[in-house]
Amino acid sequence: MVLHHGWEGSADSLYILSLGQGLLDAGFDVIRLNLRDHGPTHHLNRELFHSCRIDEVVGAVRQIHQLDPGAELSLAGFSLGGNFALRVGARAGAAGIRLKRIVAVCPVLDPAVTLEALERGPAIYREYFMLKWRRSLRRKQQAWPDSYDFTALAGERSLTAMTARMVAEYTEFPSLADYLAGYAITGEALAALEAESRIITALDDPMILPADLVRLKRQAALSVTVTRRGGHCGFVDSLGASTWIDRELLAELSRA
Repeated sequence: MVLHHGWEGSADSLYILSLGQGLLDAGFDVIRLNLRDHGPTHHLNRELFHSCRIDEVVGAVRQIHQLDPGAELSLAGFSLGGNFALRVGARAGAAGIRLKRIVAVCPVLDPAVTLEALERGPAIYREYFMLKWRRSLRRKQQAWPDSYDFTALAGERSLTAMTARMVAEYTEFPSLADYLAGYAITGEALAALEAESRIITALDDPMILPADLVRLKRQAALSVTVTRRGGHCGFVDSLGASTWIDRELLAELSRA
C-alpha cells in the first residue's frame, strides 16, 4: 500500500499513521509518501510544490513498484492525496505500473469549486490552510534563501489571491483557471483508469461538493460511495482508537 496525504499534511499526519498502522497489523507492507514540500522535504528540490506536479508522483510510485514487481500494489489517498492517487491510476498503464486497487477519500474533484467553497465556507478551514501554507513557504525560503522571497505571497489575504500569485510567479500556467483545471479529475481526466477504484465522500463535506461527482467520467473500474455524514475526511463515529474510514478501507483492501 502506498498512502498519499492531503495538502499541507505529511507522511506523519495522524490519519496516515492511523490507517498505516491498521494496514501493517493486517499484513500489508506500507509506504507513506511525502509530496514535494510536505513533511521535512523543503530542502530536497529547489522548485516549489504545486498540485500539477503529477509526473514526479507517478515516478515515485513506479520506483516503488520496481522494488518488487510481483507484489500487488494499491494506493489510498485523502483529499488532495486522493486526487493524486486517482491521477496516478489514470497514468499507470502508460508508466508501466500495475495497480491492484485505489481508494480515494474525499478527493478534490474540481479545484476551482473547492477553492470557491473554501473562500465562502467556514473561516476555520480557510484560516487553517492559509496558516499551514504560510509556514511551509517560510520553510521553503529558509531552505533556499537565494531563490525565494515569499513576503508578498504570504501577505495576501485570501487563498484565491495567494494561489493566483503563486501561479503567476512560480509556474508556467497562463492563468489561475488554467492551473486549477490542470489537476481536476472531472470530465475525461480519469478515462484511462484501469485499476479497480473507489471514491468515498460525504454529503456534508464543506470543501468537496458531491454534485461534482456527476461530472466524473464513469466507467466500470470506478465506484462511488456517498455517506450522509463524514465531513472532510473525518468519518469519526466514536471516540475509540479507530474511525469508520479506517475500518472501511481495511475491509475494502482486505477483500481486494
